Amino acid sequence: MTHDTSSDELQFNRTPVYISLGLALALVLAVIVGAKVYFDRLTNQPVAMTPLPAPDAESAECASLLESLPDELLGHKRAELVEPAPAGAAAWQTSELERITLRCGVDVPLQYTEYSSTENIGGAEWLRVDDATPGSTLKTWYTTDRFPVVAVTTDELGLDGATEPVSELPVAELKEQPVNPSDAPLKQLAGGDSSACAPLMSVLPDEVAEGYKRLEVAEEFTAAWVADGQEPVVLRCGVAEPENYEAGVQLNQINGVPWFEDTKLINGSTSSTWFALGREAEIAASMPQAVGNEAVVKLTDAIAESVPEK
Repeated sequence: MTHDTSSDELQFNRTPVYISLGLALALVLAVIVGAKVYFDRLTNQPVAMTPLPAPDAESAECASLLESLPDELLGHKRAELVEPAPAGAAAWQTSELERITLRCGVDVPLQYTEYSSTENIGGAEWLRVDDATPGSTLKTWYTTDRFPVVAVTTDELGLDGATEPVSELPVAELKEQPVNPSDAPLKQLAGGDSSACAPLMSVLPDEVAEGYKRLEVAEEFTAAWVADGQEPVVLRCGVAEPENYEAGVQLNQINGVPWFEDTKLINGSTSSTWFALGREAEIAASMPQAVGNEAVVKLTDAIAESVPEK
């Protein structure tokens, strides 16, 4: 009679299997716990925010707003700030790259002009200003009808698929006090002979660059094109000769029309003022850097078609 040892061997071999399985589960659990601790530390890392001009940051209104801000915004947790923290500042983050910052009591940006369009979000009017740096997705929303002015900044990582970060903020509780926008671009230029301008206004395009649509404006012989988050493209026909132009300065020849870029008129925005020379009417255009050459070319073609050379 033979003895069947297969069941004994099977029972004997299970022991290292159980041990290995237990060690593997412990290792996985340790990795999960370690990852959670690591990412919790990233989330809880204090955020460094540099001081910026914010004349009303120490106001009682800003202090009250900071106290009422939510502990979570678009899935990001409220973060501590590196000391010394600037007055009127707050932040939310999930990591060093996924972050939203808020500043209360700042100045209204120069990009807020008579031609700017705002959007009512959460009961307050907001102006969005996109970073003009190539490749950047950074955007800042500014209140335009509240005191103090609030600015909220983030990028695509911080938004995480959302269209804006401000609808959940209690900004509408601040005092309603609309701020005055800056003068429209080119409005400061002196007037000149506009007798040759009417034909140009009738041939200007409805769109000068991607997303830039023509806006109806009240000023005669002036046209403007606007895009969300961007500074406007503005053309004004019948201005005085450019004060900073002198013989020998560099000109940009575009489709037969010489342009003088007057960099001395830059006022802190990303736009510069261009003058089309050699025509029966002096023509100026305000061009944001973000539009590239497309807008210049389209305006040049319209000028060449409708305004005779001198």
